[in-house]
Amino acid sequence: MNSSAILTHDGARLPSRQPTQLSASSPARYVLPALTTESRRLARAWLLLALAALLGSGLFSVLLVLARTPGVNAWLPAGDFFRVALVVHVDLSVLVWFVSIAGLLWSINLRPTASTGVQLASRLPLLLCGLGALGMAVAAFVDPGEAIMANYIPVLDSATFRAALGVFGVGSLCLVLLAMARAKRIGPAVDGTGALRFGLHASAVAGGVALLAFAWSLLEVPAELPATAYYEILFWGGGHALQFTWTLLMLVSWLVLVQACGGRVPLSPRVVLLLFAVALVSVFVTPLIYLMHDVSSVEHRHMHTLAMRYGGGLAIAPLMLAVLWALAPLRGLAPQKRPLRGALLTSMLLFSAGGIIGLGINGSNVRIPAHYHGSIVGVTLALMGVIYWLLPRLGYAAAKGRMAVLQPWLYGGGQLLHIIGLVWSGGYGVQRKVAGAEQVLRSNSEIAGMGLMGLGGLLAIVGGLMFALVVIAAMRSRPGAAAGRECTS
Repeated sequence: MNSSAILTHDGARLPSRQPTQLSASSPARYVLPALTTESRRLARAWLLLALAALLGSGLFSVLLVLARTPGVNAWLPAGDFFRVALVVHVDLSVLVWFVSIAGLLWSINLRPTASTGVQLASRLPLLLCGLGALGMAVAAFVDPGEAIMANYIPVLDSATFRAALGVFGVGSLCLVLLAMARAKRIGPAVDGTGALRFGLHASAVAGGVALLAFAWSLLEVPAELPATAYYEILFWGGGHALQFTWTLLMLVSWLVLVQACGGRVPLSPRVVLLLFAVALVSVFVTPLIYLMHDVSSVEHRHMHTLAMRYGGGLAIAPLMLAVLWALAPLRGLAPQKRPLRGALLTSMLLFSAGGIIGLGINGSNVRIPAHYHGSIVGVTLALMGVIYWLLPRLGYAAAKGRMAVLQPWLYGGGQLLHIIGLVWSGGYGVQRKVAGAEQVLRSNSEIAGMGLMGLGGLLAIVGGLMFALVVIAAMRSRPGAAAGRECTS
C-alpha cells in the first residue's frame, strides 16, 4: 500500500494529496466528535444504564401479561398490579432509556479535562439517574400506591415512587448542566462535526427548558386537585418541551447514520446548523406559554400541543428529504452497514407516520397513542442505529449477523402494525387508557383492529429484545482497546 495514504474515520484509504480537493469540492462529513478516554468510559456507563432500562421494561412487560393471567396474578402484589407494572414499564422504556442515551451522546461532546475532581463530578448524574430508575422499579413492589396514567410521565402516587422520580429528576438536571457547561466549542469554521456538536448542545438546552417547565408547573399546579388531574397538568408543559430534546437527538442520529452508510448529504454544515437552530427556537415558546396562560387552563394545554405539532416541522422535513436523497443511490451495502440503514429507514417511516396521525387526531381515542407511539419509536430506532454505529468506537465489537440486520425491521414493522391497529380502532371510537372488557369492542372491525395492534406489539417486543441481545453480544466480544482506538480515527 502507498505509504502516503491516510485512514479516514470509516476505514477508507485516501492518498495524502486529496484532503485539499475534498475540502473544496466534496460534501461535508457528518461524524460525531472523536472520543477521549474519559468520554468513552462515561459513554459506556450510560449505555449500560440504557440497556438495564430496556431489560427492566421487558421484565415489567412480562409482569403485565402475568397480571392478567388467572391463578398466576394471585402471587403478585395486591391491587391493580397491571396498571402499576404498566407505569414502570413506560417510564423505563421511554424516560430512563431516552435520558440514558442523551447522557451517552452528550458525553461524547464534553470538552476534555485533566481534573480528577471534574471527572468524578461528571459521574454524579449517572449515579443519581441510576438510583432513581432503580427506586421507581422497586416502588412497584414495596409501595405501589395508585397508578396514574398521566401523559409523558405516568406515576405511582406513593412516597417511594415520588422520591425515586425526584432523584432521577435531579440527576437529569445535573446531566443537562454538565452537557451545557462542558460542551465542546464549535469554532468559526463550521464543519460537519461542528454542526452535530451544535445539534447535541441544542438538545441539552431543550432539556433544560423542559426541566424549567416541570419546575414551573410544580410551583403553580393547585395541590388540591385530584391526583389524575394534578399529574396530568404537572407533566404536560415540560413533557411537550422534552420532545424537542429527543427530536434533536434523532436528527443528529440521522445524519450520523446516513454518513456511515456512505451517503452524501446535500446540505452544508451551516444549513444543518440553521435547521437545528430553528428546532431549538421552537422550544423557547414554552416559557412564553407559561407567562401567557395559567397552567390549569385549556389555552395552556392547547398552545403546548400546537407548538409541538408544528414547531419542529420546519427543521425536520428538509433534513429528512436530504437524508433520503443521500440514501437513494446507495446499493450493495457491506453487511455491517445494513443494520444502520435499516434503523435509519424505519426511524423515518415511523416518525413520519406518527406525525401524520397527529395531524388527524380528533377526540380522546386510541389514535392519540398511535401518534406518540409512532413518533417515540421513530426516535428510538434512530438511537438504536447510532448505538450500533458507536459500538466499535466504544471499544466493543461491531453489531453484525442476521439478527442485527433483521432487528430494526422487525421492531419497526411490529410498531407500524401496532399503530395501524390503533388508528383503525380509533376510527370506531375505541377509548385510550383502558384494557380488557373496559374497551367495549362492539364489532368485528374493532376486534380486528385491536388484534392487529396486539400482534404488532408482540413483534415489537421481540425486536426490542433482539436489540438488547445484539448489543450485549457485541459488548461481550469486544476486540480490545487497540481496535477501539482504530475505530475512532
